[in-house]
Amino acid sequence: MPLSLLSLAVAAFGIGTTEFVIMGLLPEVARDLGVSIPAAGLLVTGYALGVVVGAPVLAVATARLPRKATLAGLMALFIFGNVLCALAPGYGLLMAARVVTAFCHAAFFGIGSVVAADLVPRSRRAQAIALMFAGLTLANVLGVPAGTALGQWLGWRSTFWAVAVIGLAALAALVVLLPARLARPAGGVIAEFRVLGETQVALAMVISVLCSASLFSVFTYIAPLLGEVTGLAPTAVTGALLVFGVGLTAGNMLGGRLADWRLMPSLLAVLVVLVGVLLVLVPASRAPAPALAMLLVWGILAFALVPLLQLRVVDTAARAPGLASTLNQGAFNLGNAIGAWVGALAITWGLSYQHLPLVGAALALAALGLAGLSFRLDRGAMARGGAADADLAR
Repeated sequence: MPLSLLSLAVAAFGIGTTEFVIMGLLPEVARDLGVSIPAAGLLVTGYALGVVVGAPVLAVATARLPRKATLAGLMALFIFGNVLCALAPGYGLLMAARVVTAFCHAAFFGIGSVVAADLVPRSRRAQAIALMFAGLTLANVLGVPAGTALGQWLGWRSTFWAVAVIGLAALAALVVLLPARLARPAGGVIAEFRVLGETQVALAMVISVLCSASLFSVFTYIAPLLGEVTGLAPTAVTGALLVFGVGLTAGNMLGGRLADWRLMPSLLAVLVVLVGVLLVLVPASRAPAPALAMLLVWGILAFALVPLLQLRVVDTAARAPGLASTLNQGAFNLGNAIGAWVGALAITWGLSYQHLPLVGAALALAALGLAGLSFRLDRGAMARGGAADADLAR
């Protein structure tokens, strides 16, 4: 793998850390700004909505720009947003700063995925995308715990200063390591948006939404599940989340290899096993050992889907890969919000924390059904002799 991929991974690490670290600092933020913890929790929602809204806006704004300059500019916006977070005197400006920071999220991962795939031979594209996303998974394993500890020790603002420094390091790496001449987007923006109306592109994005919703319908409430059902102490819950984070990291790299091997068959197989694991998690969650084992496997499967789905979108939208890849990041975050809402709705209607994985399994099953339909459409195209479409069916 070329060294230039390291710059994308470092940037992904910073973006992932700033997205999720706020969850561990909610009490400190709420106390310092004089708001309730639920109000502070809306900073998470604001970021997710910033990603969803920012995806189409920045996709259009950067559609014709050189990719290296675009990535560097997005990282500069990321640094600016985190500095604003660190300096924010009140809740309103902090929320605005979070949204500004979120705007670069979808565009960076979307354009970065296309750049990563272009830096390597075709047979290793998914592994290159997975290497970039490894920064995001490592943010959950290392960045978030370290950022939380720093914020609790020196104040929550110190965490955002630290993330801004990571952003500076990533910006320097992008400028130095990325090739000066990257493939430049061709064609018009309107023509690219027409690609999004194609059946296979739309199916790929809906599958991304459902897979993300499946994960967050359960993961959003994983702390009470592990505490009240499994019986883990708060300190042990932190360890369990670390196990899950290790699974995410391993799954991301596994998904890259599977996607370069056989993309659609691998996607279908991972979804089938994911449904089974979520069903097994229901009884397994009542005891620590089986619960931890299922958490690890669940994490592996959940993030094995990320490079698979990202490459699927790039393949199906071959005439507009940057735009589609960026909007797919918005789709993942839309799934985050939908999953958390569906999980809350299920709990409100009386479903216990133990049975919450059934909701995740149902959403994964819906994704499996659409993936099966998409695969059948590919096979039909192959039967009709479409060479380009046949390549998608691999």
